[in-house]
Amino acid sequence: MAEALCANAIEGLKKLLSERSDLEAVAAAKIKQLTADLEAATSVERIKTGFTHFKTEKYEKNPSLYGELEKGQHPKYMVFACSDSRVCPSHVLEFQPGEAFMVRNIANMVPPYDKTKYSSVGAALEYEVEHLKVENILVMGHSCCGGIKGLMSIPEDGTTSSDFIEDWVKICSSAKSKVKAEFSELSLTEQCSKCEVEAVNVSLGNLLTYPFVKLGVMNRTLNLKGGYYNFVKATFDIWSLDHGVSPPLTV
Repeated sequence: MAEALCANAIEGLKKLLSERSDLEAVAAAKIKQLTADLEAATSVERIKTGFTHFKTEKYEKNPSLYGELEKGQHPKYMVFACSDSRVCPSHVLEFQPGEAFMVRNIANMVPPYDKTKYSSVGAALEYEVEHLKVENILVMGHSCCGGIKGLMSIPEDGTTSSDFIEDWVKICSSAKSKVKAEFSELSLTEQCSKCEVEAVNVSLGNLLTYPFVKLGVMNRTLNLKGGYYNFVKATFDIWSLDHGVSPPLTV
């Protein structure tokens, strides 16, 4: 209720500002500040409401699960997923707390082994594979990926327009090159869809550049899977590392 009232108040103040161009500068500034304060309060209220719902509907109704989690974690899955707000692996794949270790970044990319440049990803992989003994690593791509569109749109002359994004997505430049070469007749949107899948395969290959990952695969204690979630069609494809040999399974 309070959140709805705040939202109505915000809309009312914005409407007032748009309709009353004759307002004094001081009055207009105060209204803008009040609007900002209300928006901040609404954001905090949303977080508090969300946690309250989680606590009463999930935490307090499953004490045995959360009691076990207090003793430690033993996830069976490690998932590389995109930071995209529309793509939440726990929501889409129904992972429960303690079941999957998540690494989320722009365009769900796994960079090649590099002890300095990509140490954050390396640390997560080392912790999961060497210490938690995870059994499955899933790289999960998705439809309408802004990171992949950014990769496909990077000018060929090498010019850059961002501080971080373009350098990051170039991790999968080989996927872009393959798609451009094999599907040059397609539109950019269609090429992006192809690249969203191909970039997953590049990341799967990059996983094998980590010695402890390669050893786990060779010893058959670790499985690498590619996945593709199309949230427009509500489909999910999953395939093994040998994607070119075994066709993906569509759910």
